[in-house]
Amino acid sequence: MIEKGRISALQMAVLLYPTVVATAILVLPATTGEFAKQDMWLSTIWASLFGYFSVFIAYRLHSYFPQQTMLQYSETIAGTVPGKLIGFGLLFFLIHTNGMNLRDYGEFVTGNFLQQTPLIVTVASMAFVCAITVRGGLEVVARSSQIFVPVFIVLFLFIVVLLIPSLNPQNVSPIMGKGVAPSIKGAFIPAQWFNELFLISFLLPYLHHKEKGLKWAMLSTALIMITLIITNVFALLLFGNITSSFTYPVMDAARYISVADFLQHVEAVVMAIWVTGMFIKISVFFYAIVVGMAQWLQLSDYRPIVFPMGFLVIIVSMWSAPSLQKLSHFSSTTWPFYVLFFLTIIPILLLLTAMARKKISLQSSNVERRKS
Repeated sequence: MIEKGRISALQMAVLLYPTVVATAILVLPATTGEFAKQDMWLSTIWASLFGYFSVFIAYRLHSYFPQQTMLQYSETIAGTVPGKLIGFGLLFFLIHTNGMNLRDYGEFVTGNFLQQTPLIVTVASMAFVCAITVRGGLEVVARSSQIFVPVFIVLFLFIVVLLIPSLNPQNVSPIMGKGVAPSIKGAFIPAQWFNELFLISFLLPYLHHKEKGLKWAMLSTALIMITLIITNVFALLLFGNITSSFTYPVMDAARYISVADFLQHVEAVVMAIWVTGMFIKISVFFYAIVVGMAQWLQLSDYRPIVFPMGFLVIIVSMWSAPSLQKLSHFSSTTWPFYVLFFLTIIPILLLLTAMARKKISLQSSNVERRKS
């Protein structure tokens, strides 16, 4: 196998958590609030169903091809040429999406904290750090997540606790005043963040105890759902129906914090949450890119292509959109269908094909046994 390292199911779960939460935590309230209003917290529950489904599909495919990633079993299922085309499309999607992840990171940090720093410097520095981590192997990425994810959670809870005195419980009512439709509409975009959990297809072949993979992936999905529900509820209780007017509601919420005129201006905590979370998310996508590219090109090792692929991702991050507004527009209009196609529709078709082939194979073997 191209990856010699092994990780535990718990480490995989820890890797999955920031892969979804890192992007969603800052912009989710604005995204869901635009459609769901006071029912935005319900949107997260509907969206999480896509996460559970993606994990289930990935695990079912893994059960048929336990030593292969999606780049490999797509060729096994669909044939060499169609499989190569599927792999190329998936790699293009991963590179483009990770470029957007880098651009999101750079726009937030540069726009809110490092206004005098060129965007390319902020983006390239994160890409370089992630490249070094990925070149160290899957075990290094997993151990990094074990260090940073607890920090991420503690800082998030710190912000949540300090916001409690400013909350207005009346903002949450009326619950489902216009029925369930608004909350379902608000779930469409965050559902695609949950679909990114399908990236476990690049992690499952390298688990120590593969039988525990499904359980820990489901637990990670549940923790992601709880975290995002808390994020939406606190934004709603603080801002009410104007939540969708903020670009980064969590950042604006942090500016409300004031404890005894002593503890104020804790925006740096939000930046720490963003940096730690995005570091893991970008690294996980980066790992999937280089491993997938090495398998697609049939290389014996993915490490020599880490830095060239990192350079390509930096270029894509700058090319993906001319401004934050254009990037946000793409993310809320085209990108959800983009993710749905590559991380839901194609895997479902691959799974159905694999199941059909297995059924035909079993029927053929039964016929041969009867003849003999």
